[in-house]
Amino acid sequence: MITILDYGVGNLYAFLTTFKRLNIPVRTASTLEDLADVSKLILPGVGSFDHAMQCFNDSGMRTRVEQLVLGQKIPVLGICVGMQMLGSSSDEGILPGLNWIPGRVISFSENPATASLPSPHMGWNDVDFEVGSVLKDRESELAPRFYFLHSYYFDAKDKSHVAATADYGFRFDAALCNGNIYGVQFHPEKSHSWGSQLLKNFAEL
Repeated sequence: MITILDYGVGNLYAFLTTFKRLNIPVRTASTLEDLADVSKLILPGVGSFDHAMQCFNDSGMRTRVEQLVLGQKIPVLGICVGMQMLGSSSDEGILPGLNWIPGRVISFSENPATASLPSPHMGWNDVDFEVGSVLKDRESELAPRFYFLHSYYFDAKDKSHVAATADYGFRFDAALCNGNIYGVQFHPEKSHSWGSQLLKNFAEL
């Protein structure tokens, strides 16, 4: 069962609508009891890094989620701030991240390549997936486009964990993969057919 973590952060309705349109069973989890019979996890996130991390820490679900992801190797997909939470730390706050994919979250304003560009990076952008990425639409040769809205970007410590990049003054890490742990900086739930295909690919892992 696809289970979306409901810890007070993220637009759950958009994900529920997308999965139901794809005829993929889905539910939300806000308690430990809700985490029974999980096959895949979605970790959404919007807003600031520290707020999202604090809400997740306070949800009562973190320890069990870590058992599922790190112990039982249940696939998880972090989205937007949910992807940033997968990292070690963020320049946006002081709380440590989950450190499931080592890396640092950095402000676009601190990078000379983007200091003169509008922040946040907002709107549609091409995403270049690595060859063989399970998140890519393998039946299309067109470059997929996804909707972004973020002021900070993930800088993976080990670039072998980078599943896709996008360009905003420089190539930044737009999607990650470390075994059963996946992350995307963009919003698939707002990205029409490209986003629906990505969520379908994840559901079929």
